[in-house]
Amino acid sequence: MNRRILTHLVFIVGVVALGSLIGIFNIPGEWYQSLQKPPFNPPNWIFGPVWTALYVLIGMAGARTWITARTSARMTIWFVQMVLNFLWSPAFFGFEKPALGLVVIVPLLIAILAFIRASWPFDRIAAWLFVPYALWVAFATLLNTSIVVLN
Repeated sequence: MNRRILTHLVFIVGVVALGSLIGIFNIPGEWYQSLQKPPFNPPNWIFGPVWTALYVLIGMAGARTWITARTSARMTIWFVQMVLNFLWSPAFFGFEKPALGLVVIVPLLIAILAFIRASWPFDRIAAWLFVPYALWVAFATLLNTSIVVLN
């Protein structure tokens, strides 16, 4: 199998699998249902499909960066944003602490934007792959902030 294809598969499957496992172990329960939420809170069923699609895009951007610049600052930023991404669900749902989720999601959004900016001159496709992710996490940051304020 072509090394580029294999790298893409490893990144995509790895990101989707880890994201899915974190989701399975941090399912919103009664605690989350009891929280006051803003009127723009989406239905719970939307989060799984949206995150799966985003994880595919994140994996593709990571693979592209790994292939062309594995020791670069943008690859480091990619890994940092993945760590923050995977920490958010346990912080918010696992510990049942929306404020802690906010402490994680703000640097996550900054890291996503930093990846887009760092990638733009070198790999516009990788940068564009992160745009839907940035938009979703910006929305999630607003949602997380609203939940903190309302509760």
